[in-house]
Amino acid sequence: MSRLDRCLSVRDFEREARRIMPRCVEGYVCGGTEDGASLDESVRALRDIGFRPRGLRVVDQRDSQASLFGQDYAMPVGFAPTGFSAIVMHECDLALARAAQEARIPFIISGASSVPLERLQEATGKRCWYQAYLPGNIERIARLMARLRQAEIPVLVVTIDTCVGANRENLQRLAFTVPFKMSASVVLDGMLHPRWTLNVFMRTLFGSGVPRFSNLYEEIGPPITQDPPNGFRGERDKLSWEHIRWIRKNWPGKLVLKGVMHADDARQACEAGADGVIVSNHGGRQLDGCISPLQALPDVVAAVPPGFPVMVDGGFRRGSDVLKAIALGARMVFTGRPQLFGAAVGGNAGIRKVAEIFRSEISTNMALLGCRTLADVTPDLIAPIRPACPA
Repeated sequence: MSRLDRCLSVRDFEREARRIMPRCVEGYVCGGTEDGASLDESVRALRDIGFRPRGLRVVDQRDSQASLFGQDYAMPVGFAPTGFSAIVMHECDLALARAAQEARIPFIISGASSVPLERLQEATGKRCWYQAYLPGNIERIARLMARLRQAEIPVLVVTIDTCVGANRENLQRLAFTVPFKMSASVVLDGMLHPRWTLNVFMRTLFGSGVPRFSNLYEEIGPPITQDPPNGFRGERDKLSWEHIRWIRKNWPGKLVLKGVMHADDARQACEAGADGVIVSNHGGRQLDGCISPLQALPDVVAAVPPGFPVMVDGGFRRGSDVLKAIALGARMVFTGRPQLFGAAVGGNAGIRKVAEIFRSEISTNMALLGCRTLADVTPDLIAPIRPACPA
């Protein structure tokens, strides 16, 4: 049985991926910040919610389609932006975009990705969303937006939780830096993982050269071994609601804010003209000690008008996890690490299998809950898990 055949769940993919990836790559993909409290909380919160299924429901025909911004998707799962995915698979951004198109789910280009967004748009019929790390500088924002308009990006996702770099102590211990710097420990790490060295590092180096900051600004930037103009995080600490309002006036497509964890920010997003929000703690990679996105979700949903799209990411590994978020009011769940695990283990086929696992699990668990459509997945079907009462 092949390594890919042995992977029956996202957790299986994670275990295999951790064996394949060098420690520094594993640390970047899997790690959080400081004590990892936000990362752990995202997973724990999903375990603290249980189901209350209904029986004797006719569920022979089920439909897990989700509609968002005028598009119909095969399921309420999309691929979140994942920066520096080139360290997991050669041209991973392109593989993710194509797999998402095949699965009929949304794909968000990361501002920290390496395959030019124009190429990703061309490969997917111009269906990609784009996630921006924006400086608090109108002139620089305007230049990037001109590039996005030229590429016909339909949805602009502005990340609002990265005003400064977080304390990623695990990466410091592993000598992993952004921009990427080669070190003796990194070289040794690669030598101890020959499959990764041959299939990812060498193939990338000789196939397309050192990955670049291709989508961070208005033009393709330098290799990831160099600091981009104005720095990787230049002027992000100056970004404000004033800039969001300016973007709304000047951006013709849909506008989504990512990193919303507070009901007041959700209300302000509506007032500023945003078309949706993504509840997110950045995969536990920014502020440590955050509540989970799942815990923040109900308050955010309650703070916005009915029908306003609220999406969520963070810690989702099962189709059942997705259904818990749907029951709490989410319109779409975005995953990040799962598809990177798939890419590390099986390349294109691995990514496709991860998407299919989510689709299959959602369909099966909808039936077991007594649901035929996502509209049937309602709050009464979930409850907090508590210790059993004594007999």
